Amino acid sequence: MKLLLTSNGLANKSIIAALFELVGEPAGEMNAVFIPTAADAEADDKSWLIKDLVNIKNQNFKQIDIVDIAALPKESWQPRLEYANILFFGGGHTRHLIHWFKKSGLADILPELLKTRVYVGISAGSIATGPSLALSSSTDAPFDYNDDIPYDGRGLHVVNFHVRPHFNSPDFPKERLEYLREKAKEVSEAIYCLDDQSALKVIDDNVEIVSEGETLVFNK
Repeated sequence: MKLLLTSNGLANKSIIAALFELVGEPAGEMNAVFIPTAADAEADDKSWLIKDLVNIKNQNFKQIDIVDIAALPKESWQPRLEYANILFFGGGHTRHLIHWFKKSGLADILPELLKTRVYVGISAGSIATGPSLALSSSTDAPFDYNDDIPYDGRGLHVVNFHVRPHFNSPDFPKERLEYLREKAKEVSEAIYCLDDQSALKVIDDNVEIVSEGETLVFNK
């Protein structure tokens, strides 16, 4: 299992290098797919989403697909994810993303996909991989989903720690040391607070901080 869990996507050379260390092949031989589903529930300026896509495009992959798992049936999105070598899960509303992971069926097949593919999370896409959404700032339901997928507060539990992105970001004024120290008391698992120049490179149970900025670690 290989993951690159970022706060702000492919924001610098160190994070990009970590991605290709995980992939192990030149970009021109790799197919990437970007899943923007978390952004569906965010009614704001989407310049940040465009920036994330531009940073991905700049790597010169063989192909980049965009697949919204909330908009397509499984028989449409599944082969497109299976065709990719790298799965990018973009930022936005974490609870919305988790809802569609479960409703679409992607949560059920993700462990099998990750045997041969690299998962790259951006903000909500990183938070979703943890054991729960206890530390997420987006746990309120953005819509009345009116379906049979109950919210239980659980994440995908692909990893056994929490990611808290945007440490010290001017766009997220609560993400500061004192606030995060208090939030860390709410869970027993390790918490990695990443600024927008930081990421985690994960291979199975090995976690490596990749940063050209600043990180905090609690409960470790």
